[in-house]
Amino acid sequence: MFASARRAYESGTKAAPSGRELEAAALYKAARQLEQCRQDWDTPDRDRRLDEALRYNQRLWTFFQGEWMAEDCHLPAALRSNLLRLSAFVDRRTFEVMSKPTSEGLRALIEINRQIAAGLSTPVGLSETTARAA
Repeated sequence: MFASARRAYESGTKAAPSGRELEAAALYKAARQLEQCRQDWDTPDRDRRLDEALRYNQRLWTFFQGEWMAEDCHLPAALRSNLLRLSAFVDRRTFEVMSKPTSEGLRALIEINRQIAAGLSTPVGLSETTARAA
């Protein structure tokens, strides 16, 4: 009886993703949407899908910016500063693609999202160990 209760509890705790996992999933989703637009550039509904993908990505990065600028942000100051600079680049590139759509303009946004998501997906202790070893 206790073993089944413990398994139920453990499965419930495993099902709840961490904040990092949620952020990574959202970035991967944005990257997939942008990549799909890039791959299907010549489809008739491109403008609508591109607008949806860019706006989703923009809302996501706006959320991150707010988190990084908050007084209670626990990230080191140098990392916060770098992430805010990166987010400013994402903003500029997003507006460039909105005003002059090109499939190539999406590449940087896709790659940034994938790289940040991959970093968030790496266990914290592992990424610190890997950084020291490099």
